[in-house]
Amino acid sequence: MNKEYKKLELDKVLTLLSENAWSDVCKEQCLKTEPIFDLERCRRELKKTDDAFVLSSKFGTPRFSNIKDVCGSVKRAYGGAALSLRELLDISAVLREISGLRSWYSQCSGIENTLQEYFELLVPDKSLQEAIDNAILSEEEISDSASPELSRIRRSIARQSANIREQLNKLIKNQETKKYLQESLITQRDGRFVVPVKVEHKSEINGLVHDVSSSGATLFIEPISVVEANNEIRVLEAQEQAEIERIIKNLSQRAGERSEDIITGYNNAIKLEQYFAKAYFGAKMKGTAPEITEEPILILNKARHPLIDHKAVVPITMELGTTYNCLIITGPNTGGKTVSIKTAGLLALMAACGLMIPAADGSKIGLFNGIRADIGDEQSIEQSLSTFSSHMNNIISILKDCGSGSLILLDELGSGTDPVEGAALAVSILKTLKNKGCFIIATTHYQEVKMFAIEEEGVENACCEFDVATLQPTYKLIIGVPGKSNAFAIVQRLGMNEDIINSAQSLVGEENKRFERVVEDLERSRQELELLKEDIAKEQRKTAELTAQIEKERLEAEKAKEFEISKARQQAMSIVEEVRFEADLLMENLEKLRKEKAAADFAEKVKSSHSKVNSTLNKMYDIANPVTEKKNEKYQLPRALKLNDKVILTDIDKEGTVVSLPDGSGNCFVMVGIIRTKTNISNLRLQEQQKNASSSKKNAKGSVTRSVQSNATRKSSMELDIRGMTSDEGIMEVDGFIDNCIMSGIKIITIIHGKGTGALREAVHRFLKQNKYVKSYRLGVYGEGEAGVTVVELK
Repeated sequence: MNKEYKKLELDKVLTLLSENAWSDVCKEQCLKTEPIFDLERCRRELKKTDDAFVLSSKFGTPRFSNIKDVCGSVKRAYGGAALSLRELLDISAVLREISGLRSWYSQCSGIENTLQEYFELLVPDKSLQEAIDNAILSEEEISDSASPELSRIRRSIARQSANIREQLNKLIKNQETKKYLQESLITQRDGRFVVPVKVEHKSEINGLVHDVSSSGATLFIEPISVVEANNEIRVLEAQEQAEIERIIKNLSQRAGERSEDIITGYNNAIKLEQYFAKAYFGAKMKGTAPEITEEPILILNKARHPLIDHKAVVPITMELGTTYNCLIITGPNTGGKTVSIKTAGLLALMAACGLMIPAADGSKIGLFNGIRADIGDEQSIEQSLSTFSSHMNNIISILKDCGSGSLILLDELGSGTDPVEGAALAVSILKTLKNKGCFIIATTHYQEVKMFAIEEEGVENACCEFDVATLQPTYKLIIGVPGKSNAFAIVQRLGMNEDIINSAQSLVGEENKRFERVVEDLERSRQELELLKEDIAKEQRKTAELTAQIEKERLEAEKAKEFEISKARQQAMSIVEEVRFEADLLMENLEKLRKEKAAADFAEKVKSSHSKVNSTLNKMYDIANPVTEKKNEKYQLPRALKLNDKVILTDIDKEGTVVSLPDGSGNCFVMVGIIRTKTNISNLRLQEQQKNASSSKKNAKGSVTRSVQSNATRKSSMELDIRGMTSDEGIMEVDGFIDNCIMSGIKIITIIHGKGTGALREAVHRFLKQNKYVKSYRLGVYGEGEAGVTVVELK
């Protein structure tokens, strides 16, 4: 690996990545991953990793196994070679993985992703996979079920072996021959069944000698009686081996015929394993996929170094290539400067490798024209290189090779030599790199470099925060503020003698002291602003919580209002239905009374029905008035009520006009607007009756108009009484009354015009016939007023 990539610890990240792979082949490929500096290729690789992450999140990670590289074996099989049992088992494992991956992907149908092409190139072969699994038990054993012929041969061998053992068992158990045997057991030599015979009794057992014991005291003899059977076994074993070779040859041929699909499937399975390993690695470090931009920029949002425990590392936020192309990081030793530039460089390399990065959403990484770094100490005694020389060698190489769009990371630039010369050299190097169009992140302690960042356009200061109160670094990166080395504070904490520190401070030049004071004031102001921002953020959070609570309460109130409105609608419907029922009963009684007009006791019945009608109407008014009366303080009317008295209804706090005198129960009718309501006098407050004197008003032309109190009486919200009026006056009242009823949603009204000469009725009918709001009209029936009233249905 590129040594500069190793300085940024990319090799360690790839080692962690390989630990998330399953197969040895994929682990090796993970270790060989290289950054891609082609925009489209880089975007595609990162998108594939992100798609693998999304699929794993939704459906779980597919199952991978440690499959072996079978490409060479399959190619040999294609050429006609017979494969070993191990090779065939490896091919079966590959086919099993291909089948499993294809089956897993079947649940992802309908989800577009860049991994689809790899899954589609996986061609399962269940038949070949099952044939291998059924035929081969291990890399040394073929199953009996590999073929019917092999099963038959092995059964024959087993029968012959059983026959031989039976004969030899009789031999070793025979008392006559038992004394000639060294041991009463059956063994094998060169695949043939034999018995151990004492050497002095070899002539007593007729057979073939196959072996002699190491001591020479025992001969292993194959009795003549089993020679033929042993020969038969040898023949069967030869047939078995031939059948095994035929089976292997057949399986190898089938694998060769599918060589292209198997090789393609294997390669795509390894690629998928690598992408899912990248996704799994990204999930473990809580990473995200950054946006890859064409412009070489670096925007890291709450980025963490992947090799540091995410619970311990302090996230950094950094920008480069937006408003400035060069970032100078200063601050105390062990404050986090080197970790910051390593994090920036390593995350840029990880994105170029198609890896997710440990940073928050919104991070962007541009495609740099190479990444170069000078980090760490490479002094060498053998090469006579000092620390300064080793740094300069690296920087000279960087200056020679870098170009526009390169990302350059320089740690402790200009250190290791005279501070004045080192600072001047550092500024000069930075200017040269900047003029070449490079993007630079450098760390330093030199005041001159800090001043260069303040004065030079396109260069920005940053510092690693140091808590002076605790004399400890916070590892927080602050952009826009130069940092102090805090050397005196650090050595004081370490126990340095005060006199030495005071002496050292006196040797610092006045200009440096003034600069340090300015930096110190800036840092103090920045910390105060940070505290202020935290307070504002807290208040904003409180405001947001309060707003959310108010919104929640508003929604609850809306729901409660809807519930109450729905409840009121149901109650109103119930009231309407009950009133309608009572009205129907009333009409039935009136119709019945009309039919009994000729009866002798008709007058008595009319009087009784009149009483019932009044009682029913009062009940209907009570039902139709859903307003609950409020509890009133003790109040007595100053005088008896009169018609047209102005009163206040205390239960609804509305003004009305008395249109009927109280009955025996103290109930009367009051007109509130166009609504006629029944109430008790205890609910009324009498107002001083105002005289409705005529008042003259000039119109636009200077003429005088006179407002006249209407003589019409509205008996209820659905009745208008115009008796005694002229035709013109009556028509005007009817016209206004219809307008009010249309606005109130009333559909049925009654106009009382009386019988008289019929002139008023005719005038009303002519008006109704021409009125566009009238749907129909008719004279009243018995009980409604007959020819003295007209019932009108409005549209």
